[in-house]
Amino acid sequence: MSAYRPYPKYKPSGVEWLGEVPEHWKVAPFKWQIDRNDGGVWGDDPDGTNDTIVLRSTEQSVNGHWKLDDPAPRKLSKSEINAALLIEGDLLLTKSSGSSLHIGKTTLVTAEIEAMRCCYSNFMQRIRTAKTFTPELAWYVLNNDLARLQFDILSNSSTGLANLNGTMVGQIIVPVAPISEQHQIADFLDRECGKLDALQAKQERLIELLKEKRQALISHAVTRGLDPTAKLKPSGIEWLGDVPEHWKLVSFGQCVAITGGQVDPTVEPFLNYVMIAPNHIESKMGNILALETATEQGAESGKYLCKKGDVIYSKIRPALAKACLCPQDQVLCSADMYPMRGMLGLTNEFLLKVLLTAEFTAFAIMESDRVAMPKLNRETLATTRLPIPPLAEQRAIVAHLDEKCGKIDQLKAKAERGIELLKERRSALISAAVTGKIDVRESLKQTSPA
Repeated sequence: MSAYRPYPKYKPSGVEWLGEVPEHWKVAPFKWQIDRNDGGVWGDDPDGTNDTIVLRSTEQSVNGHWKLDDPAPRKLSKSEINAALLIEGDLLLTKSSGSSLHIGKTTLVTAEIEAMRCCYSNFMQRIRTAKTFTPELAWYVLNNDLARLQFDILSNSSTGLANLNGTMVGQIIVPVAPISEQHQIADFLDRECGKLDALQAKQERLIELLKEKRQALISHAVTRGLDPTAKLKPSGIEWLGDVPEHWKLVSFGQCVAITGGQVDPTVEPFLNYVMIAPNHIESKMGNILALETATEQGAESGKYLCKKGDVIYSKIRPALAKACLCPQDQVLCSADMYPMRGMLGLTNEFLLKVLLTAEFTAFAIMESDRVAMPKLNRETLATTRLPIPPLAEQRAIVAHLDEKCGKIDQLKAKAERGIELLKERRSALISAAVTGKIDVRESLKQTSPA
């Protein structure tokens, strides 16, 4: 933050973690800056006649932006609509969620959303700020650690569960600048955060391109091999296309063994076994993101027992592109996954690469759509055929892909680290601006048109 000057004079805030604030600012509970602090509604199932869109926490990203992909219509009474109708400038805060990361996330109601005549669900809280606090600045405050850390302390200490209520929202302590200055701070943050967000979007696009390149590399190697001069033959398999002439085509049921039988994760010795679920695997990449024991995950229903080197494959949508190698013995996987082992000369490593191809994923998605519970069942798997090169060629393909994919993974990791640094920079900039650690007024003057 060395590019920005501090304010000329400061005073003690009276709050230990906040430190000093600019001399002309106030420090007060957020409730003093709020006109309305209301819970939402849910109503009844829609009937297609005069239904009302009710916004939910699923319409909010974790960083406070809207994701209006599939908003829910509900049947509300006139009194419910009158009580929960949103207007521009309202703030919607998630007060209850299955994930602690989403507790406290806040979105700002725009003119476009007001025009949709939306209401909001009972898992959210509507904040309408008073004239002493601009909603645009409140949006930055509520989505920053300044508020989120206070929410975390209040929710856990009051209830033992990560849930908020209107009282807790009003209890957080906020620095309050004069209203004209609040608008300046919000404008500054819009400008500077916009730059950081644009850089983050470029890095995210780079990561997607790297994933696509990686998957294309795998697809070509496991369906065409490494020899560009090899003669090809029709596989007779729609998703596979032509394959090298000397490769075998073997039904899944003959060359892959899928583990059957389940164990109880609530009894010894399985309590402390690592348990892998779809959320532990990075889609399309074959990488394990985290390891947790069955006890840590609160596992209750039956799980499959896996051995080191087994292929673990998610059979449900939308996680059909998730597969990995079991990292060790004494591992469980969820019942939403298949533990597999190659047979008849098919190595687990080559099998994993096949499962990660875009072609196999597209096949799995198509087949999963044909059943009531979208998943790839054993019967469908058993009848599809897989390409099997000679053993030495499988190993050469796997080694080639490990080398090439390793380089792509390094570039991806670098981009991900860049995103983390941008997020840290953004959070620190917001904290510094809304607590008065930096004076952004001169910065705005310097960039204003003459």
